[in-house]
Amino acid sequence: MSEDCCASTVPTMILACAGGSNVGQLSNQAAVELTQEGFGKLFCLAGIGAHLSGFVQSARDIPQIVVIDGCEVACAKGILEQAEVPVRGYLVLTEMGIQKNKNLNLNREEVEKVKQAVRGLSESSAGGTAAGQTDPGKCTCR
Repeated sequence: MSEDCCASTVPTMILACAGGSNVGQLSNQAAVELTQEGFGKLFCLAGIGAHLSGFVQSARDIPQIVVIDGCEVACAKGILEQAEVPVRGYLVLTEMGIQKNKNLNLNREEVEKVKQAVRGLSESSAGGTAAGQTDPGKCTCR
C-alpha cells in the first residue's frame, strides 16, 4: 500500500470562543463546520481553561493552532496565555466588521465569512499551504 509520506496527519487545532453573544456563537459555529468539512479539528478550550494537563499539553505540542475570538475581550486568547500556550493563528470577529449583539440567530453569510477568514489565516501562517497540510512540491522524503 502506497502512502504519501508528506501528507500531514496532524490537523489544525481550532479553538473558538463560545460566548453568550452572536460573535461568540458565530466563532463556535464556524469551528464546528470547519471540523465537519475536514479542515482542522475543534478542540476543547474549556479543558485548557481548567488547566487539565492533557488538554494543555496537546495545545502546546500541536504545530498549527487557529484561535477564534468573537470580540476584543479576547477570552480565548486569554485562556491560552494563562496556560502558556503559544497563540499562532488569531482572529477576532468584531475586527472583521461583524457587530456584536445578543441575537443568536446566526447569519449564514457571516458564518461563511468567518470560515473563509480562518482558512486564509491558516494558509498565510503555513507559508501558502493550508494549515495541517504539506506542499507536495516541498516534500523531501521522495
